[in-house]
Amino acid sequence: MKIAVFCGSSTGNDPAYVNEAKKLGEFFAKNDIDLVYGGGKVGLMGTISNAVLENGGKAFGVIPEYLKEKEIAHEGLTELFVVSDMHERKAKMASMADAFVALPGGAGTLEEIFEAWTWAQLGHHSKPCALYNSNGFYQHLLAMITNMTDSGFLSAKYSEMLILADTPEELLCCIKAYQPPVKKWT
Repeated sequence: MKIAVFCGSSTGNDPAYVNEAKKLGEFFAKNDIDLVYGGGKVGLMGTISNAVLENGGKAFGVIPEYLKEKEIAHEGLTELFVVSDMHERKAKMASMADAFVALPGGAGTLEEIFEAWTWAQLGHHSKPCALYNSNGFYQHLLAMITNMTDSGFLSAKYSEMLILADTPEELLCCIKAYQPPVKKWT
């Protein structure tokens, strides 16, 4: 199994985020889950990729040429794909992955997981999308998603398809049990 992870190019200001990224990377390696991610060696991106590699796992990075220097491309990966832009990056990651997971991060992390989740709603893929709730990071976003549903902008079946997990074990269990809803606009 290959899981695409979207996460910050910084580590945040709480050591719990780094610890959880390390724990998840180690879990991936020990459970034969390959990492597909943004290809950087800094921030949580570097943390999870190093944890996977240090524990004998495989890490595949996808980085746009113009971010190669800024995000400091990780040269020690199983394989690093250098692409032309963000659209190609996301498409490549989507084609490689069996599931999508967002660790803590900023606007880019949200954009990436929301795009994957939207594609799932529209039936472009039937892969699970998850928020890895390190240190309660996604609680406020979950409240917003509940508000979107309660306000009539998001069908409950689509809000319920987004996995929220607090541990690696829970994440893997939910990914394996995932059943996509009937796609939107059918």
